[in-house]
Amino acid sequence: MRLDKCLEKAGLGSRKQIKTLLKSRQVTVDGMLATAGSQIVDSGLQVIEVNGKKVDLEAAVYYLLNKPAGVVSAVSDAAHQTVIDLIAEKDRRAGLYPIGRLDRDTEGLLLITNNGPLGFRMLHPKYHVDKVYEVEVNGFLAPDAVTFFKNGVEFLDGTVCQPAILEILSADISFSRARIRISEGKFHQVKKMFLAYGVKVTYLKRIAFGPFVLEDDLAVGTYRELTSREKEALKEFLD
Repeated sequence: MRLDKCLEKAGLGSRKQIKTLLKSRQVTVDGMLATAGSQIVDSGLQVIEVNGKKVDLEAAVYYLLNKPAGVVSAVSDAAHQTVIDLIAEKDRRAGLYPIGRLDRDTEGLLLITNNGPLGFRMLHPKYHVDKVYEVEVNGFLAPDAVTFFKNGVEFLDGTVCQPAILEILSADISFSRARIRISEGKFHQVKKMFLAYGVKVTYLKRIAFGPFVLEDDLAVGTYRELTSREKEALKEFLD
């Protein structure tokens, strides 16, 4: 959450008093002076101190979910099961939501947290978080497909995607498998990129999101908390 909100939630004063604390250089985050209330922090990942006294708040939670097809990436939905519905009651927290989204028919890695501002940062173009997908298509991926994606794909409406890295795993006349790495998150981007090449995606699974990787032993529809090392990786999105 924002630093000023964190300090306010910890009972360290009103919004005006918090501003005074920051301006008077009484607040540090991991030993570094903090003066901007808009700084995104997590008391579970960082040491936040006011006049040398540690600020203790309930840490945010971070889950890595292996999303099944048919489930929507939303907090609530009147017609379909959501990714939040897959979280056990004991692990629910107020404000849980998915970072980004996967189409309803897409499987794979999805991060879920109640640290809203951090999730927003991870999706911001400034950070260029890579996403890796396994793809199956209903046609032949010739060797020229690698260059096609590397040059940046243009959609029919004129939208141009940033260069993508394509690795062809197998290719036949009516069926091909590939792995693709992109750094954007445009609506139906992967599907539209392959359509622009002339084939249709029949299966899509995200296997990596930035430093987070989906392991084979995490069953579809299940989730786990981030490891200590993975939580450390989140710090690059805190400032």
